[in-house]
Amino acid sequence: MLDRVRLGGTLLFHFELGHPWNLELPERPYALFHYLSQGSATLALRQGQEFKMTEGDFVVITRGESHVFYSDRRAKPLRITDLDRASSRFGVIRHGSRAKPLSTMICGNFTVSRPLFGSVLELLPPVLLLKPTADGGWLEAILRRMVTESALERPGQRVALSRLTEVLFVEVLRSWIASLNPGQGGWLGAISDPHIGPALKLIHENPERPWTLSDLGQRVGLGRSVFSARFTKLVGQSMHRYVIERRMAEAAFLLETSDEPIARIASRVGYETAAAFSKLFHRHHGLSPGRYRASRRADGGHAQSDAAEAQVSY
Repeated sequence: MLDRVRLGGTLLFHFELGHPWNLELPERPYALFHYLSQGSATLALRQGQEFKMTEGDFVVITRGESHVFYSDRRAKPLRITDLDRASSRFGVIRHGSRAKPLSTMICGNFTVSRPLFGSVLELLPPVLLLKPTADGGWLEAILRRMVTESALERPGQRVALSRLTEVLFVEVLRSWIASLNPGQGGWLGAISDPHIGPALKLIHENPERPWTLSDLGQRVGLGRSVFSARFTKLVGQSMHRYVIERRMAEAAFLLETSDEPIARIASRVGYETAAAFSKLFHRHHGLSPGRYRASRRADGGHAQSDAAEAQVSY
């Protein structure tokens, strides 16, 4: 799934915060992440939720909603929109008093495109808070490398930051999946199930196959009715519906990235006729395959400039 996603992002700010301090971050059209490398902080969301953060905590605001970080809510807030982004990009931003204790925080964003990502993002909670683990050194190592990369303008800097962000996002997903209880997290959580995980793998690798409950159940060692109930409970939708969504996602990817005829793409995702495929595709994406391809190709150039813009403006 992640191989089908255009995933990018970069660091936005590196803060050094002296108590008392208060940061206000506006709503953004992408996911934001914050790593508290030292000290403590309170994260407050618009609807009143609060989260206590301590050293080593990593949080993702998956819907980009406005939020506040503070050591003292009564302190005068620093609004991020007031910062001169051009002058702050590569340096440390100091806020609050010079007295200790100090908190340090690294902030950045995840920028994504293609509809495939929506199904991943929607499964994540609005706030994803990851606590340090025994093998959590990877997180700080990646972020420290991103800080170093951001500080030196060298050839390939944007590509390097984008690749580091991809690794960071994959590791965040892994950590979140590992923290889930059975039945949580939709298909991402179901990956870990000894029966439904292999079934999902089969569907993803061969979406064109005419999968049936009996066939898949037999392959993963469950009877038809037990497999059906378990799949729906863990994934959150029926196997039949899930197969259709996977086919439509794969078809959208092929339309964007290849020049294959629509009839060929229809066959590759399991439909005997282009007409049957086109009808279902239109119902799912709101456009015919031909118009979808044309619109995504037309948006391609804009998407690249938008991604670049997201890296230089908060």
